[in-house]
Amino acid sequence: MFLRMPISFSMLIVGFAGLYAVVSSKAAFTVVSGDLWSQFSSYSLSVIPLYVFMGEIVFRSGITERLFQAAYKWVGHYRGGMIWTVILASAGFGSICGSNSATSATIGSMALPELKKFKYSDTLSTGSVAGGGSLGIIIPPSTVLLVIAIQAQLSIKDLFVASIVPSILLVVLFLLVIGYVCWRDPEMAPAAGHNPTLIEKLKAISGVMPTLLLLIFVIGGLFLGWFTPTESGAVGAFGSLAYAVARRKLSWVNFKLAVFDSLRSSAMVIMMVLGALVFGRFLTITRLPFEVADWVTSLTIPSVWIMVMIFVVFVIGGHIMDAFGFLIISIPIFFPAAVQLGYDPIWFAVMMCIITSVGAITPPFGINVFVVKGLVPDVPVMSIFKGSLYYVYAYLICIVILTAFPKLMTFIL
Repeated sequence: MFLRMPISFSMLIVGFAGLYAVVSSKAAFTVVSGDLWSQFSSYSLSVIPLYVFMGEIVFRSGITERLFQAAYKWVGHYRGGMIWTVILASAGFGSICGSNSATSATIGSMALPELKKFKYSDTLSTGSVAGGGSLGIIIPPSTVLLVIAIQAQLSIKDLFVASIVPSILLVVLFLLVIGYVCWRDPEMAPAAGHNPTLIEKLKAISGVMPTLLLLIFVIGGLFLGWFTPTESGAVGAFGSLAYAVARRKLSWVNFKLAVFDSLRSSAMVIMMVLGALVFGRFLTITRLPFEVADWVTSLTIPSVWIMVMIFVVFVIGGHIMDAFGFLIISIPIFFPAAVQLGYDPIWFAVMMCIITSVGAITPPFGINVFVVKGLVPDVPVMSIFKGSLYYVYAYLICIVILTAFPKLMTFIL
C-alpha cells in the first residue's frame, strides 16, 4: 500500500502469494477462482451497487444543497447555527453517501465560503467540516457497514439498526460541543442573518422531506421485515430515481455520471471484498486470527483493557489510511478475538466504525483534515486539526457511553 497500489489488489496479491507459498499453487488458484465466482455471482452482494446508485442519484439531483439550505433556515440564525447546519447537513449527506472524505469534500465546498462570509473562525469552520464528514461511515445505510456485514457474516439489518442510536448520540454530542465552544468564545461564531419565518422554514424542509421519507421508508422497511437488505437497496435506488425524474432535477448528463460513478465505486468496493476474502483465507490457513484470539484470551488482564488496546490499534489505523480500507484489512484479525472475549459481534462491528472514524480527524494523518485543506489552501493545516479536535471529545464521550452501556446499541434488535 505504501507503493500506492490499491488496497484491494494489495490484499489479493499478498493472499494469493501466501497461499501459493504456504499450501500449493493449485490451492491458491482454486481459492482465487472460487472466490471470484462466489462473490461476483452472489445475489446478496448486489445490495452494494443499489445503495451506491441511490446515493449518486440523490447527490446528482441537487439534494445536498437543499439539505444544507434547510438546516440553515432552521438553525442558521443562532450563534454557531451555521456550524450546526454543517453538522446536520453532513449527517444527512453521510446517511446517503457513506464516505468520510466524500462527505467533507461535498459539504465543505458549499459551507466554507458561507462560513467565511459570516466571519466564522477559520479554525472552527474547517474543523467542523472535517468533523461532520467523519459521520459518513456510521449513519445507516452505510456502505462500510454493508461490507463489514458481508465480510463478518453478520446481519445487514442488525448492523443498520444497531448503528441508529450511536449515530443520533454522536450528532447530539457534536451539537452540544458546538454550543459549548460558542458559549465559551462567542467571537468564533457570530449569529448569522435574520430568523426566517415559519413559512420559510417549512418551505425549506419540504424540499428535502421526500428524500428523508424515502430513507426512513428504506431503513424502516428493512427493520420491520418488509424487505430483505437487497430489496431495500432496490427500493431506495428506484425511489430516488423516480423522485429525481418527477422533479425534473436530473439531467441526462448527470444520470450518466451517476451510473458511471456507481459502477466505479461498486467495482472498487466489490474488489475490496474479494481481496479481503482471499487475504482472509490466507490468514485462516496460517491460523493467525485464531492465534491472536487465543493469545488475547490467555492474557491475565481484564478483557476491557484488551478491548482498549484494540481500540487504540483502530484509531492508529484510521490515522494512516481511509477508514474503509483499514476496516477491511483488520476485521479478519481482530473480529475473532473480540468474539472469543465474549463481546457482541454487532456491538464490536459498529464500535470499530466509530473508533476508526476518530482517526479521520486527528493528527498526524487525519484524512478528512487534508481533504478540507485542499478546499482552503490558505488555512494552516494545524488550525484545521485544532478545530477538528473539538469533535474528538464528542467521540470519546460516545465511546465511553457505548462501552459502559452496550445495550444502548443492541436493545432494539
